[in-house]
This record gives sequence, C-alpha cells and structure tokens, in this order.
Amino acid sequence: MPDAQAPLQSAPGAPAHDASALKHIFDRARLRAIAQQAREVCPGFDEKRFLALCHDGLDELSLMQRLHRVACALHAALPGDLPANLSTLRQLAPRMGRGFATLALCDYVAQYGLQDPAASLPALKFLTTFGSAEFAIRPFLLQDLAGTLALMRAWSADPDEHVRRLASEGCRPRLPWASRIPALLVDPGPVLPLLESLRSDPSLYVRKSVANHLNDIAKDHPARVMSLLEAWPLADDPRSAWIARHALRTLIKRGDKRALAVVGAGAAARVDVAGFSVLPQAMRLGETLALALTLRSTSNAPQRLVVDYAIHYVKAAGHASAKVFKWKTFDLPAGGAVALRRRQVVRDFSTRVHHPGRHAVEVMVNGDVVSRGWFDLA
Repeated sequence: MPDAQAPLQSAPGAPAHDASALKHIFDRARLRAIAQQAREVCPGFDEKRFLALCHDGLDELSLMQRLHRVACALHAALPGDLPANLSTLRQLAPRMGRGFATLALCDYVAQYGLQDPAASLPALKFLTTFGSAEFAIRPFLLQDLAGTLALMRAWSADPDEHVRRLASEGCRPRLPWASRIPALLVDPGPVLPLLESLRSDPSLYVRKSVANHLNDIAKDHPARVMSLLEAWPLADDPRSAWIARHALRTLIKRGDKRALAVVGAGAAARVDVAGFSVLPQAMRLGETLALALTLRSTSNAPQRLVVDYAIHYVKAAGHASAKVFKWKTFDLPAGGAVALRRRQVVRDFSTRVHHPGRHAVEVMVNGDVVSRGWFDLA
C-alpha cells in the first residue's frame, strides 16, 4: 500500500487501497510544508492563497480530490506563465522528496500543460523520478497517442529506472485509478515494441510494470500476448522468464493451456487427490477458511504443477461468481506426494461484499478441476 514516502503502486490480487486513510498524505502539516518549500524556490508564491484554497473543505475531500486541489492551488498561487511555473516545480520536487505527495506536481502538468507538450512532457520525465507521472501522462496520450508514445519509446532506453518504468506504466491500458486509453484497449500493437525493449530490463521495478502491462493486455488480447511471449528466449533469459510468469497470471488462472505451457505446466497433471477439506463448513464473516489436500503423483517422471483454487462467491441475486486465487507452483517428483495447506480470512472488501449461502470451492491443477468442496456462510 502506498504511503507518504512511496509512489502509488498496485499489487496484483490485493484488495483496493484504503483511500480514506491515504488521504491524510495531504494533511495540514504537509500542505504547510509544500507552501513553505514553494515560497523558498519562488519568492512571488502566494502562500496564504495556496493554503486557503487547499484548506477549503479539506476534511471532506478524498485522496485524489486533495491531490487535484493541491495542483489547482499551486496554479492559483504561482505568479509565472507555464514555462516559469514548470521551472518552479522542478526546483520544488527535490525539496518535497520522493513519494506520493509529489504526484500533485505531475497533476499540475496534466491540468495546465496540455497545450504545450514540448515543455510539459520533459517536465513529467523529470518529475517522475520523485513521484510517478503514470497518471499525468495519460491526458497527453489521449490528446496525441502517436507523438506521446514515440517519446515514451525513447524513454524506455533512459538510464533512470523511474523514467523507463513510466514508459511502460504510463500507457498501461487498465492502469488502476487511471483513465482508460480506448485506442490501446482496442489495439495494443503500438505499445508492444516498447514492452519488447524492456523485457530484459535490469530493474525489478521496471520488470514488474512490464508484467502488469502485459497482464492488462492479456485480458482483452490473450493471443497477442501469447504470441509475443512464445517468441521470447525464456530458457536463456531469466529476466524475460520472470516477466512472462507474472504477465500470464490471469490467463493461468483461467486455465489457458498456452499460458500454462510457457511456465512448463501445459500437460494435464497426473496426480491423485486425497483428503481435500474445506473447514469450517459453516462459518460467519470474519472467520478463517482452512483448505487442505494431498497430491500424489501417478507419473514416472517429474511434473511442473500449478495449483490454484476458486471460491464461487454468492451474489446478492443468488447466483455465484468465481474468484480464482493462486496456491502454489512447484515440481513434483515421480511418485512423490505433497501436502498443501491454505488459510484465508473471509471478510468484506470495497471490491467484494459477501452474501449468505453455499459457496463452492474448486481446486485446479494445471488448469483442470481436480477436487471440489463447499462452505456455508451465515
């Protein structure tokens, strides 16, 4: 989860961020600090006006509303034109330090710099090294997709890992908390050469973004992603192989055989399942669900196994919808056996509300359902 000292990053499969708590990144102490720092680099900065605008209705504002308010207040309090104000932001960012709060500077560029991309985009390249410009770059992509992507492809070769990550993260078609880029949802072709250039990036920070980007694309264009990854030299390039494994997580959860083959688990598992248990079978919200089973190999050769499980959550209307969770990926020796255990608290999230009823539980090995159970939620 992001905090005041780290850029916002999304964890695959994690619950939605608690924005009601994160909004205090922009509390009154932080706003006073920004005002003082801005005055230090720009003597004409109207500190009183900035704070008055930021404080107006502050308690009722969400995290992103506060971020936008800071950008608007900066615009009202800065005395210069766009080039002068961008210069001020460049001087202000190091004083604010690396972290989420500096996204307000990027947001300023997105709100007030669209008419001058020649000045604004280099400013975003600089600011992203303090707080990611992944949200702020998107209005420029919507305004001029080809031109902005051409610049981002150049950024993919930058020495700074934050700039290289922006090249991937900024044009993700399904970037959380961000506006969609419809053209890239329809055709991801323009970004594939960019992602290809980053497939062996030395930075894990960058590789995570490339994997998440490809996972986004795979939700709409699985064949395009599979064709790309199948052409990569995965056996000889551990960095590319890492990206491929994480990029295929959604397809693997769907049981896609091409995706499973890329991670070495394309063949049907030759196993017997013993003792699959789902406990307790009658439970209440907030209690812990415990899953257990044993897999025994029936093969005379080692097997790569990808084990997932699905909970079919009951909806308000009475039907059920499956959510697949990762369990374990491992190599099972010929004739070997492994006992697996999993515990999961059943609680509500902002993205998932539970309803009473019987919830089916399925275990999948290499994409095939091998055992079923259930629990009743009161």
